[in-house]
Amino acid sequence: MLRLVVADDHPIMRAALRAYVDSAPDMVCVGEAQNGLEVIERVREEKPDVVIMDLKMPVMGGVEATAAVMAIAPETSVLAVTTFSSEGHALQALNAGAKGYIVKDATADQVLEAIRQVHGSSVPISPDVARKLEFNEVNEAEEFSLALAGSDYLPRTPPRETEVLSLLARGFSNREIATRMVLTEGAVKAHLGRLCVRFGVRDRVQLLIRATQLGLIEPQLEDGREE
Repeated sequence: MLRLVVADDHPIMRAALRAYVDSAPDMVCVGEAQNGLEVIERVREEKPDVVIMDLKMPVMGGVEATAAVMAIAPETSVLAVTTFSSEGHALQALNAGAKGYIVKDATADQVLEAIRQVHGSSVPISPDVARKLEFNEVNEAEEFSLALAGSDYLPRTPPRETEVLSLLARGFSNREIATRMVLTEGAVKAHLGRLCVRFGVRDRVQLLIRATQLGLIEPQLEDGREE
């Protein structure tokens, strides 16, 4: 049974999200919060598996609260649920530690599936946000490798790890990377784990964000222009 805290400053939305959760046979809502400070209190009290986090809340916003939750309860997964669909808000939430990002017009089934995914190993992102966050390589494969090897500011990565990062940047799943590199999914996960250590990040989403910050890859908007 997944234990959840629902955080939203609007009582109607909070009640709707709680109703979604309580309608599922494998979930239960153990607390509610209407601002970021209350989220932190509920997490300390209840130690939930997942927090459904609104990003725009008074007193303390959802991005700051997400970072605080990751600091005090890193085993808790945060699902950002918000009215904002821009890639900027998505990156802020994911960079703070959120494991998924969906917008409030999602259906009850979509919300519940996203909750299950963030508790597992998937990273649910609403389709309209995902389209804006399609990570593409800035360079060709050879130039990508040279960029990694030639900068004093980038971690040194062995060729196989560089190839994994290159394929990850092109949007391939672990299974697809394994197929292309003739590896097991376990080996791909091991490579990703070592990459996360080298880049000082927690997971594949953070790895993509860090690679973006270093200029190795860039998120492209639907029309190919950056905002």
